[in-house]
Amino acid sequence: MPKISLEAVRVNAHYTQKAWAKEFGVSNSTVLNWEKGKTEPTLSQLRKMSELSGIPMDFIFVPDKSN
Repeated sequence: MPKISLEAVRVNAHYTQKAWAKEFGVSNSTVLNWEKGKTEPTLSQLRKMSELSGIPMDFIFVPDKSN
């Protein structure tokens, strides 16, 4: 299975960016930054994303922000 982007994980969980931000207690811009690879969610946030979307953590692609 190919790696799945953070945006695709959110969409698969049926959340808008605004609702995802509320779910994680972060701003809309934080969600946007995660999806653009400017910042990374924490490990606990990734676990929650995996649970909400049903996508195993091993398949979630977190962009390398150093690129």
